[in-house]
Amino acid sequence: MPSKHRALGLLRVLLVLLFAGLVVAQVAILPGTLAYLADEEPDLAYLQWPALVFSIVELLCVQVVIVCTWQLLGMVKADRIFSEGAFVWVNTIVWTMAAAWVLLFGAFVYVTVLVSGPGLPVLLFGVMLAGGVLVLLMVVMRALLRQATILRSDMDAVI
Repeated sequence: MPSKHRALGLLRVLLVLLFAGLVVAQVAILPGTLAYLADEEPDLAYLQWPALVFSIVELLCVQVVIVCTWQLLGMVKADRIFSEGAFVWVNTIVWTMAAAWVLLFGAFVYVTVLVSGPGLPVLLFGVMLAGGVLVLLMVVMRALLRQATILRSDMDAVI
């Protein structure tokens, strides 16, 4: 049990650091970087604001997943993870990841039409595939949680 609590504590510390890093990226790094790129490439300057909005929304999706994960960790610590309350957070994770994937797919299509070289479209295609795998993995994990929750409630009824 103590190792589980240490792992939960360490994971929470890392989640806080990740969340803080994403806030810094949204507020300080992305706007400045995209403004610099717009100055360096005037032909693509019109993409500055769409790229900024896209990036901030994608990072916001990651932040929502972090908050939901934090809530699920609290349920693990309290030994309530196998309850119906966990599905609110898991469903939010699945739908948020699906929305982020749809946005990424839209960016992939847009960039593929806009860019002539294969580099960026291939990179986005790889990221899109990895994102799709993560979404489907979360769907499978939700189904496993559902089965474990049913089994736990059946065992509680027997005992």
